[in-house]
Amino acid sequence: MIGGSSVDRHHWVPKSQGGHATDSIHVVCHRMIHRVFDERELATDYADPEAVRAHPEIERFVAWVRRKPADYVDWPKSPRGRKKR
Repeated sequence: MIGGSSVDRHHWVPKSQGGHATDSIHVVCHRMIHRVFDERELATDYADPEAVRAHPEIERFVAWVRRKPADYVDWPKSPRGRKKR
């Protein structure tokens, strides 16, 4: 397993939706995924990395975060039109 303060484990299908499989992903990317998608969307439409990366908002985010250092940790802004939970 990849480790460190900038890495989280992500359930591609949320545990609340019956998911078990996880992958290590950058903590900022993990936070952004959960800001953009709710658990139902993750379970039904975005249950794999390719589907998540293909979403336009995530594409823009990935292009931006790639310019940051590998240990970069911050809270991404909430997407427009979505309320913070």
